Amino acid sequence: MISRMTRGGILAAALLFFCATVAMAQEPNKAIKKSSIPVTDATSGEEMFNTYCAVCHGKDAKGDGPLASELKIPPANLTLLSRNHDGKYPESYVSQVIQSGPRDAKSHGSKDMPVWGAVFKSLGDASSVKLRIFNLNKYIESMQAK
Repeated sequence: MISRMTRGGILAAALLFFCATVAMAQEPNKAIKKSSIPVTDATSGEEMFNTYCAVCHGKDAKGDGPLASELKIPPANLTLLSRNHDGKYPESYVSQVIQSGPRDAKSHGSKDMPVWGAVFKSLGDASSVKLRIFNLNKYIESMQAK
């Protein structure tokens, strides 16, 4: 037989759990704003960078864009890519990251960086995607620290 004190404790715990559950259910969900992707000139790496990348990586590509502080993992300083790869710009690696996202993103949980290959595909055909990635890559290469 359960004593009055034990029964009272169980009822109090159940009531507390119920109140906490109801209170959490009342919190409003944060609204996620979605919009269509702005169309840019596929031949202008600079325009694409400023439109799609600068918000996180910054206009100067140093990883200090206006949304950088909101991300779990800080954006890369893209001006140091050559320096961090023995003085050679890693063109194929950058193309792969733009096309399908960072290789190690799964180890960090969700991806903060969009998979631009899929986004670019929504703007045109496969040759357009390749052109966009090529020109964006060349623009990033032009921003390398000397």
